[in-house]
Amino acid sequence: MLAASALAGGGLLAWVLASRDARRPEVLLGGAIVGLAAVAGWYVTGHLGHIAEHPDTLEEVFLATNSGRAESLSFVAPQAFTLELLLLWSDANRQMSFGIASALGVIAGAAAMALATRSFRIESFRDPADLMRHIAGGLLMGCGGVTALGCTLGQGVSGLSTLALGALITTTAIIAGAAATMKLQYWLLTRAP
Repeated sequence: MLAASALAGGGLLAWVLASRDARRPEVLLGGAIVGLAAVAGWYVTGHLGHIAEHPDTLEEVFLATNSGRAESLSFVAPQAFTLELLLLWSDANRQMSFGIASALGVIAGAAAMALATRSFRIESFRDPADLMRHIAGGLLMGCGGVTALGCTLGQGVSGLSTLALGALITTTAIIAGAAATMKLQYWLLTRAP
């Protein structure tokens, strides 16, 4: 398993670093931080939050995860669990989980960084057609994230870190969909008056 991990990880790293843009310091630093955050997620939920067994059911227990198993970074399911927590706040079975905290932490961290660097700004859409493209893209991404059981972070980073076949298939489909969408956007730009 270690050899397969090294081979897969080394191959992906070589493929990514073949691009000059990927070797810029800020890109390398960002990639390292995201990768370390995924590893930290597995460590926190799988090691620190692991209890050998539940005293009543004798099942293996992981604290503060919605799945009851070790989890790492994801956005699709935690957003749904956040809405569920807000809707059913009086239900004692609902609790803040690792996924909810990490998803909300990304939003809070991005807002804090934007405010600290004075780069926060309100943006909008160019025209109604641009708004409709974003709405359609958001719907497709939401449906795809639920259908694929994860997004680019959940399947593409956390899932691939476990060498899961489903994550490889999903990530390949995400990359193909992104490439096709970029081609479509470029085609639309060339047709614009």
